[in-house]
Amino acid sequence: MTWYRAAMTVSAATLLVGGPAWALPQTAVPAAAAPSHSDLEVVRIDPDPAPPGGTTTIHGFVANLGPETTNSPMTVTITLPRGATPEAPYFPDTCETSPSGRQVRCVFPPGLKKDRSATAQVPVSLDRDLEVGTTLRGGSVAVHSPDDRNGENNRQEFEIAVVETAPGL
Repeated sequence: MTWYRAAMTVSAATLLVGGPAWALPQTAVPAAAAPSHSDLEVVRIDPDPAPPGGTTTIHGFVANLGPETTNSPMTVTITLPRGATPEAPYFPDTCETSPSGRQVRCVFPPGLKKDRSATAQVPVSLDRDLEVGTTLRGGSVAVHSPDDRNGENNRQEFEIAVVETAPGL
């Protein structure tokens, strides 16, 4: 180790251990919790059918099969099929749309208990030129978390049926 690296290391240690009070935060920052042992599962929920130019909502439903409460955040990613466009506002309101507009990513905080669920809700509008009777395929919901120990149930596809406008609408 060169002398300046050693000096910087000693100076940083001195600052953190015995330096002036103004250099330390007044509240200690907690260490990140170790990942839990959880099994997150995406449950398939097809959105309600919608007419061309209409709207429906994608539900990114994730369940924690346990055995533990999550200690880490989880990210739910909704990939939209061609013909569907995301329309904010989303739930939770921290969800973000990818630059391509094909995906919406929602981050949930740690603390999802065993046998509980979390749902991202993403409204979408269907293209006006879609034909009634078609089904939009290629959409999916996926979940990722350092806590998840079983990757086999982390993604589900969904379909959107394109229907006629209901009478009276």
